[in-house]
Amino acid sequence: MTQTLTLRRPDDWHLHLRDGAMLQAVLPETARHFARAIIMPNLVPPVVTAADATAYRDRILAALPAGMDFTPLMTLYLTEGTDPADVAAAHEAGLITALKLYPAGATTNSHGGVRDFDKVRGVLELMAERGIPLCIHGEVTTPEVDIFDREAVFIDTVLDPLRRTTPGLRVVMEHITTKQGVEYARAGGADLAATITTHHLIINRNHILVGGIKPHYYCLPVAKREEHRLALRAAATSGDARFFLGTDSAPHPDRLKEHACGCAGCFTATNTMSLLAHVFEEDGALGRLEAFASLNGPAFYRLPPNEARITMTKHAAPVTFPASIPAGDETVTVFDPGYPVHWAVD
Repeated sequence: MTQTLTLRRPDDWHLHLRDGAMLQAVLPETARHFARAIIMPNLVPPVVTAADATAYRDRILAALPAGMDFTPLMTLYLTEGTDPADVAAAHEAGLITALKLYPAGATTNSHGGVRDFDKVRGVLELMAERGIPLCIHGEVTTPEVDIFDREAVFIDTVLDPLRRTTPGLRVVMEHITTKQGVEYARAGGADLAATITTHHLIINRNHILVGGIKPHYYCLPVAKREEHRLALRAAATSGDARFFLGTDSAPHPDRLKEHACGCAGCFTATNTMSLLAHVFEEDGALGRLEAFASLNGPAFYRLPPNEARITMTKHAAPVTFPASIPAGDETVTVFDPGYPVHWAVD
């Protein structure tokens, strides 16, 4: 008997589209299934002003293939020089949906991130007053902290104090990777939510390191121990409104992934919905996939859920995905879960 699943069209609450030829290559992979996405601003140079966001949004829309329905939800890269008045005007105009906080040096193109939080106090207070969400890459970057502990230390030393000193600030803990992140999000109240990526539901740190280094599983935040992956799975499949999908789909040319100092990021836009259906079915939670992918995110961002629906079908034979996609003169490897997947979006 053919098994099908119908749900509201999903959204991606953390997405990298890059620019130029890479943007043109990867945008259709998201727009095929997703109605909206929070667009990351860590370009070179980054999207730091309303004018930058306008120009980038226009480039995204120009790259959207005819007949595809997709809305980019723009963000600004928070820097120590961010102008509160520019943020206020951009938000009032409906240009931006959120701001993004990168601790300096935490991930790709984050060198311009925040080092001194006192210098962004005015922006954070404005955001708390107006309900503008702050999306946070939650890792410390001090060299004495082990890379596998960066998220837990960030919660204790940066995030919790930041939220205590800025009451009412609405925060999204992006791409959480630890049971500490799950526990803090659950206890954080109505102003706190967390996104979970597709790949962190599937891989742990063994996938990166056992049997040789696997560069296409290397991401930041780096995948952790199995106990943390299981905590993420339990959170994602629980139906809890605090947790929703943010793929952090992050395309890099293969030549820079398969490199002596390879880039961090997993490209999952192509097959995320199929992988999620597999994960949720495996955990006996197919009925809660719509909450995770289509309902919880809009609710936190105070947007209506999408009216359009998608239908997914479970096939007897495994679904075939491309090993890579072309991007100009480059190729980008599609995330491989390492096992057969039978669900596909019709």
